[in-house]
Amino acid sequence: MSTKTEELTAMLAPVVEGLGLGLELQGIEFAPSRSHGLLRLYIDVASGERHVTVEDCEAVSREVSAVMDVNDPIASAYTLEVSSPGLDRLIFNAAQATRFAGQQVKVALALPQDGRRRVQGAILRAEGDLLVIGLENGGEFAVSFDNIDKARLVPDYAALGLETAAPKAPRPRRKRAETPNSKSPGTH
Repeated sequence: MSTKTEELTAMLAPVVEGLGLGLELQGIEFAPSRSHGLLRLYIDVASGERHVTVEDCEAVSREVSAVMDVNDPIASAYTLEVSSPGLDRLIFNAAQATRFAGQQVKVALALPQDGRRRVQGAILRAEGDLLVIGLENGGEFAVSFDNIDKARLVPDYAALGLETAAPKAPRPRRKRAETPNSKSPGTH
């Protein structure tokens, strides 16, 4: 996590939790840009008794906007997005990894490790600053949270009753018949 992301998290987590809606800040993605950056906040219901609503996102957006306007921690223009974590939620820290132990995760590494840039497997555990992933071959892959660019859960749509029909086979492409005097569309 970058210093700016840590600064923004420290500033905004109390704002989200202080709204009295039972929400917590799960994590922040900050993509700075010279002309127009992006600040995305992921919020969740701390108790897990309900889902994040559009009204929750609107309330957080209003409060965060006000705090950001007063403190002005980002020098350039940016877009603020407030989102629920979704089914394929990002894992930002060890506590979240522990909460979702046993579930499948896809991890993109910031720097290659053991010849890999990406890893997929089941979350086994979090040990200190390490995420330990169980691999298909039965092995384990331990990576520091500092070396994780993104870690995202892989939803089991079948278990959720959301499995989609098998994808249709692609239709074969037909070649257009060309005659020696035919012209391409739009040419004269």
